[in-house]
Amino acid sequence: MSDERAQRYSFIPGPVAFTVSGGQGVYLHTSTGRQILDAAGGAIVANIGHGRPEMVEVCANSVKGMGYVAPLWPTENRLRLLDRILDRWLPSVFTRCFFVSGGSESIDTAMRIARQYQVAKGRTQRCRIAGRSTSYHGATIATLSVANHDRRRRPFGPMLSDHPKIDPLSADQALKDLEAADPATIAAVILEPVIGSSGAGLISEPDYWPKIRKFCTEHDILLIADEVMTAYGRTGSLMGTDDLGVVPDLIAGGKGLGGGYAAIGAVVAQQFVVDPIAAAGDNIMFFTFSGLEASVAIADKVLQILEDEELVERSRTMGEKLRARLETEFRQHPNVADIRGRGLMQGLELVKDRESGTTFNGRLAPLIIREALNRDCWIYPCGSAGVPDGLLFGPAFVVSESEIDQMVSIVAASLDAAVFNLDGEQ
Repeated sequence: MSDERAQRYSFIPGPVAFTVSGGQGVYLHTSTGRQILDAAGGAIVANIGHGRPEMVEVCANSVKGMGYVAPLWPTENRLRLLDRILDRWLPSVFTRCFFVSGGSESIDTAMRIARQYQVAKGRTQRCRIAGRSTSYHGATIATLSVANHDRRRRPFGPMLSDHPKIDPLSADQALKDLEAADPATIAAVILEPVIGSSGAGLISEPDYWPKIRKFCTEHDILLIADEVMTAYGRTGSLMGTDDLGVVPDLIAGGKGLGGGYAAIGAVVAQQFVVDPIAAAGDNIMFFTFSGLEASVAIADKVLQILEDEELVERSRTMGEKLRARLETEFRQHPNVADIRGRGLMQGLELVKDRESGTTFNGRLAPLIIREALNRDCWIYPCGSAGVPDGLLFGPAFVVSESEIDQMVSIVAASLDAAVFNLDGEQ
């Protein structure tokens, strides 16, 4: 494959690191014969590993005698996935499931459901969704508005709607922020169990979710869990909210549902959320490729593999090994402010100087990515308001201990090289 063709592929012109020709397990193969260790599962997506041969047959069988089906009429593939999600992966209070084409769509849909719920109950003034001041919820204008990923929001400022932002860590401060925003105007609160691309694995105080849950219940504000990154085993539990001591009203997921083999997401809801919308004679708008036959069939197979091979349990045990390895390598590192996360979603917060807390203002993570790719490893860059530079580890659940050792060693060398280069600029 020529460099000229690869350059043409990039919408924004610029250097192309390599062209991917295949993959196996936690490795991507390039057209020139390199093997890239995928320490991030792409974008915290791959869970069953790259190159699973059984996915080819599933995809082929899913479209035999069946093409595009819309509106969202039931098909055997759709029903099979729905049954598996509701019966095996979620608390029994979740009774409704709506398929979409990815994570941003799942958050956008959950936001609209929350608004429809409030309107159906006569609260037309409730038009805002409260998000956290360090957060990311997707690439649509609506999801960018609710989140506070400053770098991704920056070009679109005048287009974004005004939604309240609450403290990401302190429950007591978050409650004050909600009160100040006027609960009578808020349709829902949206939270990530682990703050991913904006917070590099940031986790709130233990009482955070229970206190927000209590506040939402008292004010009939819906609680939306953004589980686009954390759902389907990533944190070592079936769902990222399982270990938080609360049950949200809506869960929006993506990424791991298709494992990288299909573009799919799902929104699940408790019955009480749907009832007033139905009573009002309203419905939920669907996307053109919501519940695509191939996508739902592939997603069902991904979840089956996670179950049959006990990969959720493996995510937990290998996550513990990854965390231990990160602690050994980085706990005393002068440029690492914190190590955090759950399961196979572990993050590093990076600084210029750990003692003073000064940062490189977002310049460090991109350099580490470049250095790591030069060493045949991909790691996920993070950074936003409050966390200017960070990295997120999220390999496929089939990762081995030796591969964990390799990725951590490469990232350590890449961090040191990047800091050296930045120091040399001063």
